[in-house]
Amino acid sequence: MRKHFYILLLVLVSLQSQAQSKGLFSSDPIINLENWDKQRVYWGYFLGFNMYDFKIDYKNTPDVDILVDGVTGFNVGLIGDLRLHEYINLRFEPGLYYTQRNLNYSGFTDENDALREVKSTYIHFPLLLKFSSERTGNIRPFLVGGVSATLNLSSNSKTKDDNLQERFRVKPWTKNYEVGFGIDLYLEYFKFSPSIRGVFGFNDELIRDNDPNSPWTGNIDALKTRAIFINFTFQ
Repeated sequence: MRKHFYILLLVLVSLQSQAQSKGLFSSDPIINLENWDKQRVYWGYFLGFNMYDFKIDYKNTPDVDILVDGVTGFNVGLIGDLRLHEYINLRFEPGLYYTQRNLNYSGFTDENDALREVKSTYIHFPLLLKFSSERTGNIRPFLVGGVSATLNLSSNSKTKDDNLQERFRVKPWTKNYEVGFGIDLYLEYFKFSPSIRGVFGFNDELIRDNDPNSPWTGNIDALKTRAIFINFTFQ
């Protein structure tokens, strides 16, 4: 999460320096896209990065926790925005998310048993409320929050093989809640919006191994997704 926050901060600093050179942050800027927010419906797309993690709850306190290493993934998707109020918008942001998490287990001498690479391709369906502040010149900060459903195309849920055959299985569908913040920058020809958002899974995703005493899944009470999204929206 810290790494992704620094990436977003670097982008915002770079944008601010460029925007200042064009007068976006001056005391009397030229107002771009003055009537943009009066539209009832508008569309856009986003590109971005993600970092997925697992929150693991145990049945019994282990001597050593399962370590989860996240790998920076890639996001791409579309945006549909419905204006409900001057300061409130309803957004639907379906997207494709590629990611990987590495689970490191203790107590194994064989490296193949100690490591499980969980590669995931998600189709993400969030329904969000966007709460915007008063527009100041060509900038407008906002908060966003809502719920989402995610389909994991790489869940391995239909296979009968489990961790004995090096197959880590999870459920195909998960439900989440999301919260985040960002800033709308009104440029000459389009609106650009960098944002950062946290995603928190509601339900247990794990499909247990066939052996109830499995060293990989036997002591796990719940396995839930956690994620950080950094998205760059163009509208």
